[in-house]
Amino acid sequence: MSDGKTTTGKVERSEAEWRKELTPMQYAVLREKATERPFFGEYEHEQRKGIYVCAGCGQTLFESDAKFDSGCGWPSFTAPAVASHVDEERDTSLGMVRTEVLCSKCDGHLGHVFEDGPAPTGLRYCINSAALKLQPK
Repeated sequence: MSDGKTTTGKVERSEAEWRKELTPMQYAVLREKATERPFFGEYEHEQRKGIYVCAGCGQTLFESDAKFDSGCGWPSFTAPAVASHVDEERDTSLGMVRTEVLCSKCDGHLGHVFEDGPAPTGLRYCINSAALKLQPK
């Protein structure tokens, strides 16, 4: 079996491979663009320092220093750890216009970004815990 990486550096796996590697909730969020219930995610109230990586491919996404309590029910960050590690797409599902956030390496759905965050960016990256894994420092 291949490592799932393409010549472009993207991680591509079959549906069966994704289902084998991810929990049902991780699969629903990362591959099917589901949203976990607010206030129930593993990292909603996480205080430990560390790096949050993609649960699908391990790419660094967010640092704990950028995490803040937005009160929205999902882990929130002011900015990605590396801007190129996060892609954004227009999302018009559910009768509203939002900006979807995706892992740039495996195209996994992470959540959405809103323009109502604190300084210095004014952004709130509202991310599903199921899309993340914390690597504590």
